[in-house]
Amino acid sequence: MPKIVETIVTTSDGDGNVHIAPLGLIADGDHWLIGPFKPSRTLDNLRAVPFAVASHTQDVRVFAGCLTGRKDWPLKRAGKVPGSYLAVSQSHWELKVVDIEEDDVRPKFRCKLVHQEAHAPFAGLNRAQAAVIECAVLVSRLKMLEADKIEAELKYLEIAISKTAGPEELEAWSWLMERVDAWRVDQKNK
Repeated sequence: MPKIVETIVTTSDGDGNVHIAPLGLIADGDHWLIGPFKPSRTLDNLRAVPFAVASHTQDVRVFAGCLTGRKDWPLKRAGKVPGSYLAVSQSHWELKVVDIEEDDVRPKFRCKLVHQEAHAPFAGLNRAQAAVIECAVLVSRLKMLEADKIEAELKYLEIAISKTAGPEELEAWSWLMERVDAWRVDQKNK
């Protein structure tokens, strides 16, 4: 399996409007692959403006927020590519699309790292932060995975939340659980 870095990717449309999305960047030799599902705004933006910025942040509320309609996070202008990075990031990568591998479900944009910058020290992640990120991945796939798998994963992730979560992780977890609770209601009504 390739290395995947969970990060927040910002892209821009032709008018300069920024879109923020949590995505796993896939290591591909000296390049990184961005693979947005069809349809998505990230996909449309990468086709219109072939640049992206990956923000690496310890604030997992951004991951949860992006999946629950909370996308109003302060941004700063990137230095070498058209785009922006999260103000709360410890570091960011500026990426240029150099190739596209078309696919009916999930095209892959091969990107070259143009610039990287550190903004704050990285203090590490606690288990609750990792659990929020894993839960965010689950929430993004509620329509794709079996209900039993989702429930089993959530039960396991709740252990880390109960043992190591601080206020930010608890807030992020509660946002994701709102989505899970709505999904559970939908499952009962089927």
